[in-house]
Amino acid sequence: MNLNDLFTLEGRVALVTGGSRGIGKMIVEGLLAAGCARVYIVARKQEQVEETSAEFGDKVIGLVGDLSQMDGIQQLADELSSREDRLDILVNNAGAAWGEPFEEFGEGGWDKTVDLNLKTPFFLTQKLHKLLKAAATKDRPAKVLMIASIDGMKSNPWETYPYQASKAGLIHLTRRMAARLIADNIVVNGIGPGAFPSAMNRAARDNADKVEKGIPSRRVGVAEDMAAGAIYLLSRAGDYVVGTTIPIDGGVVNANIGAGNFVDPSGD
Repeated sequence: MNLNDLFTLEGRVALVTGGSRGIGKMIVEGLLAAGCARVYIVARKQEQVEETSAEFGDKVIGLVGDLSQMDGIQQLADELSSREDRLDILVNNAGAAWGEPFEEFGEGGWDKTVDLNLKTPFFLTQKLHKLLKAAATKDRPAKVLMIASIDGMKSNPWETYPYQASKAGLIHLTRRMAARLIADNIVVNGIGPGAFPSAMNRAARDNADKVEKGIPSRRVGVAEDMAAGAIYLLSRAGDYVVGTTIPIDGGVVNANIGAGNFVDPSGD
């Protein structure tokens, strides 16, 4: 048994949606460190895509696209198919959050959040199914990684109704898609991030001292925490883990001791 063989991603081609910042960018950094040959990132804002691509170098290829609509999903699939004949890794990370008081919550915020968090991962995986199958073998399956949230595993005190519901739905969708796609040697799993500093989780970014009081590990997450979880599931080490969503949260979901004293660390 060779430990390096268990965790290497040498030579693999990956796509990370929402890969220009936040958790997506942390995962991109991990994929590169593990040896990926090429990592495609896609986001809506060209400036962010170009900045991140330039930061990481030639192995990161930036694409601009809006994955909230079916035509944007199809355009991305067509573009990737024109560049690659296989896709080893798909990380469905792009997401949105929306919060409003219950009495005022509007349909626009609901639809935007649910579509991007739940509809997009399904249909992008569907459109890239052919490329994933082309890369997949029994001995080296292709991988799909869903980025859910601990807010899909427990309730938080914020009125982010569609965010929490869509992330819970994504966790179950991960199970269902895993049961189908394993037949094609495609392994589907998920990660449930806790408090990681990002534009979406401004509390962890701007008020880490306060947020860490609500985390059993007494700190917010860092890039190495997210990259390590992703590498585990996407490498040989995670080949026999199928349909599982792992919380990476410093113990918020599963460590109940003293929970009544904790300030909820998740949110926007």
